[in-house]
Amino acid sequence: MNNILEIKNVNMHYGKKRVLTNINLELEPGKIVGLCGPNGAGKTTLIKIIVGLLKDFKGEVKINDKKIGAETKAVVSYLPDVEYLDSNMTAQKISSLYKDMYADFDMALLEDLFIKMKLDGRMPVGQMSKGMREKFQLALCLSRKADVYVLDEPIAGVDPASRDSIIETIIETYTKDALLLISTHLIQDIEPVLEEVIFLKEGSVVLHQNCDDLREERGMSVDGVFREEFKW
Repeated sequence: MNNILEIKNVNMHYGKKRVLTNINLELEPGKIVGLCGPNGAGKTTLIKIIVGLLKDFKGEVKINDKKIGAETKAVVSYLPDVEYLDSNMTAQKISSLYKDMYADFDMALLEDLFIKMKLDGRMPVGQMSKGMREKFQLALCLSRKADVYVLDEPIAGVDPASRDSIIETIIETYTKDALLLISTHLIQDIEPVLEEVIFLKEGSVVLHQNCDDLREERGMSVDGVFREEFKW
């Protein structure tokens, strides 16, 4: 199977500080992959490169054999780890803008997600609770029929009781032959759905492996391996 995402010799600096060092990854479509590491490991920087928000890096990144640019942005659906919606706009208005922006946006799917997540499209974003805003941003991301979904810490701000339902919604909704890349430091919650895992430590890839192979090789859960790798 051809790789959908290829990252070759990527290095990134912020001033004199090196944030990413010699990142090399090849990821296939149809896989659910965890990008895991503690805060400050470089996960968000790598994600921003993949989705085309950071351009001043060294190395090469390709999606569908195309360098990062307008063509790749059209097939990548991104959920950032920060809130970005205009608080004065209603959910319906923002949804209409998404439909105009992305040819792969599925309004019927979004409406189904609104019902499932108990969201009111008539409500201005500023009147939503923090949890509702996070659900809305996730719904927007999942309502695209993308080739690559990149979710940056999708359950970090979610209360533990809601995490399972959020993960279930993600797995049920995304396009199954796409690559689903989930950045997280909450491995225990995400592990049951992961097929592959990448460990990022101080800006370097220290592990990229099939989860079943890793569990068999190390005799412990992926979360256990993560805790061992990143303990103080």
